[in-house]
Amino acid sequence: MKKIVVSICAILLAFTFIACGKEETSSFTENTGVIPEESRNLGEVSDAVDVILEQATSDFIGNYPVTEGFFWWIANTYGDNVILDIVNKGDVSDKEIWYESTGNSIFVLWQEYCMATGLDAYDYSHVNYITTQEKNVISFDFSGDVNLCEEAATTLYMDQQKNGILDCFSKDLLEEMQSADILVVNNEFTYTNRGTPLEGKAYTFRANPDRVNSLLAIGTDVVTLANNHVWDYGIDGITDTLDTLSYCNLDYIGAGENLTEACRPQYYIANGRKIALVDATQIERSYTYTKQATENMPGVLKTLDSTLYCQVIEKAKENADIVIACVHWGTEGNKFYGHDQEKLANDFVKAGADAIIGGHTHCLQAVEYIEDVPVYYSLGNYWFATTANMPEDYYTGLARLEITSDLDITCKFIPAQFSKGVTSMLTEDEAKTEYEFLEKLASTTTISQDGVINRK
Repeated sequence: MKKIVVSICAILLAFTFIACGKEETSSFTENTGVIPEESRNLGEVSDAVDVILEQATSDFIGNYPVTEGFFWWIANTYGDNVILDIVNKGDVSDKEIWYESTGNSIFVLWQEYCMATGLDAYDYSHVNYITTQEKNVISFDFSGDVNLCEEAATTLYMDQQKNGILDCFSKDLLEEMQSADILVVNNEFTYTNRGTPLEGKAYTFRANPDRVNSLLAIGTDVVTLANNHVWDYGIDGITDTLDTLSYCNLDYIGAGENLTEACRPQYYIANGRKIALVDATQIERSYTYTKQATENMPGVLKTLDSTLYCQVIEKAKENADIVIACVHWGTEGNKFYGHDQEKLANDFVKAGADAIIGGHTHCLQAVEYIEDVPVYYSLGNYWFATTANMPEDYYTGLARLEITSDLDITCKFIPAQFSKGVTSMLTEDEAKTEYEFLEKLASTTTISQDGVINRK
């Protein structure tokens, strides 16, 4: 796996550290294991901590229960000069000052502080530390719809291959997926052998839970579940899906055993930064097959009305440097994104989303910019069949986000084509037609020969 999962299940502790001499700092050193040097000017540090507490705004640290103990921990861990320099630089509520001084954003510092002291003031069970392939850059690859249901032509084809799903992608595309720091796949089906298909629904998708190994084989790190097929086999189906993913330690977003879990982000820490992934579905818009989770019932997070999802995005933004919002929306078969998608996208941007990744339409839609936020309106199908009949060839691809430690986001499109059961990366010459197609759909972007998406 590419990640190290950090779970902190400690009892909530209250820390109050008064830094005005060796006696007062002794209780702190018992918790951290750090013994201050005798030469330290604790009075000067104490004054600096007081200044920070006076100047810091309520949203500075995501409304965490910060006391002077947090800043004394920073002084003990990174050195007294760090605290003194931060105060001398001016506005201590400027989050970038903390990153520049310590190499970790304020959100990561709080995470480290909780780990060091045992303080559990927030749910850290879905925080993952990532070792990145490239220094100071974390890469995310996002796929469109994937379907492993037993009756689908893609699954039937996969079962006939010597190496299973590994033979269903070209070598270079498989290497791309496996080398991404985080690969996010839209899991457009249920993992279950139980339940009955929803009455009246045209297409219902169910896969044997063992099929999850195929997603693991291609390098999947997290799946999006807020779609219109995870409830195809009712409560049994979604419960078995969640259990299957949990059993193999495959992260998921957009659904859960209850609404709290369905709203919960997945966080990834790399290069001193913390990145949140969240997920919701606009679909179904006029049906009620797929159920939203409640306080005591499993389901998905819905965003036909953006209010709740925007609250999720806002909360994630209070706890992370970058928020990537995934969403299932739009009209199937329509290559043009709708006014409803555009309105939702604007709402998500206002709530704090730094990038938006869309799906559901089963065809590619444009990549646009709203302010400085890239919006991939739909990635379409990636490796997907609806019936036992093999689909006609279609263009597809991966959305790739490269986020630097300076929080610059480079947006790319990895061009690919599905044909006869195999999704293959396109060569530079082959990709020109697909890029031209996407550019004609967009009003704010162009795509360079290497797949980089640029603003006009």
